[in-house]
Amino acid sequence: MLPAAQALAAELDAEAAITRRVLQRVSDDHLAWQPHPKSMTLGQLAQHIAAIPGNVSRMARQDGVDMATRRTEYLPAESASDLLATLDASVAATREFLDGLDEATANGLWRMTFGDREIFAIPRLGVMRTMCLNHLIHHRGELVVYLRLLNVPVPIVYGRSADENPFAQPDRAS
Repeated sequence: MLPAAQALAAELDAEAAITRRVLQRVSDDHLAWQPHPKSMTLGQLAQHIAAIPGNVSRMARQDGVDMATRRTEYLPAESASDLLATLDASVAATREFLDGLDEATANGLWRMTFGDREIFAIPRLGVMRTMCLNHLIHHRGELVVYLRLLNVPVPIVYGRSADENPFAQPDRAS
């Protein structure tokens, strides 16, 4: 595996573990909830998060994507328990993609367009950084807010949360 792809794969693994902790807090009871009519439902957002790595790696196998022809609707999760299987398959597909990259493909330009208008062109490894990892982290942050609004204890993402503190001293029985 190319060193740059190996670094992205290691970061993907770390972010996937954090994402798993967040997705484990999603319950079937909350899948249809949404904080605002313009927002995705919790089930749509959670499903989108679980599928991001695999979806992006499938797009990155192409020369680009035309956003004018892409579906912009997000399907909801069928059940909270399906989210972890989706995440696992998604991460596995991304690791396979990264593992198969050669230097030319990894650094080859990938384009996002909207019809005839180019939105941006970046190397495929940049696609994996921005559209996979950064996009995943962004939406995971949204999901954490959804959980907080629903009074679901928020897991540790980085450092601590108001509900979990890895730095606290464990209670000691006297």
